[in-house]
Amino acid sequence: MMKTMKLGKTNLEVPEIGLGCMRITGLGSKAEVRSLIDTAMDQGINFFDHADIYAGGEAEAVFGEAAADIPREKMIIQTKCAIHPGTSYDFSKEHILKSVEGSLKRLKTDYVDVLLLHRPDTLMEPEEVAETFETLEKQGKVRYFGVSNENAMQMELLNHYCGGRIVADQLQFSIAHCDIIDSGLNVNVHNDAGTNRDGGVLEYCRLKNITIQAWSPFQYGMFEGVFLGSEKFPELNKLIGELAEKYQVTDNAIAVAWILRHPARIQTIVGSTNKKRVEDICKASDVRLTREEWYALYMAAGKQLP
Repeated sequence: MMKTMKLGKTNLEVPEIGLGCMRITGLGSKAEVRSLIDTAMDQGINFFDHADIYAGGEAEAVFGEAAADIPREKMIIQTKCAIHPGTSYDFSKEHILKSVEGSLKRLKTDYVDVLLLHRPDTLMEPEEVAETFETLEKQGKVRYFGVSNENAMQMELLNHYCGGRIVADQLQFSIAHCDIIDSGLNVNVHNDAGTNRDGGVLEYCRLKNITIQAWSPFQYGMFEGVFLGSEKFPELNKLIGELAEKYQVTDNAIAVAWILRHPARIQTIVGSTNKKRVEDICKASDVRLTREEWYALYMAAGKQLP
């Protein structure tokens, strides 16, 4: 049974696991996309994560066509904007409003439940962002707002002007890519793991009741590859396999269960387009790793405790 959680400080109830839709254009037909959506919803995943740049907007369009006859209130749709691919990031009012209009049209909906600003824009004018959020909220086009890949002080700056509207921060996070854990465990230790690169974003989000959404939960590095089955992580895969056998789930479910075990209540966004794999991953919601198992997996990924 898929467990649910509140998104940030809102009353919006979301599943622990959401479906990332970046790759759905690769399925080949509207029927196959619809079948994936139905499979996800049958498993309790009614949260669908998009971005205006996924397949140049085509991912949103394909989803909108495939889900057109699903009652809107049964789905939670999140999208992201602000990236001009390969050139710049853009938090201007003009760009955000235009992007939202495009996403709504492609998704065939009057509103999105959540809008994330996709990576930080160092030229951001927070007063302008605040005005934009207020406009979209009043128009009924966006219910809640968040960011992705932002550190603690970037969110603090935005929230100062936006009236605390930031409810989510989407960050790359997995057993093999967890700097936000490393720096907290290596406080006052002179090593690379102890380098605080994000301003304590994990603790900040817990204090401010901002939901962390984990993207690429099976990747290591910056799109360097999947750690599951990789010869680069023999100890990790051995232990994952043993735990998968113990809990009678698949390896990918154990990888997600490791994320869900953290008390920060991290929502995991999985991007699989394989229906069987989605079903397998969802079983992670029924697994609660012990403290010893969680730390053992962490160290099997090559980490060391001080």
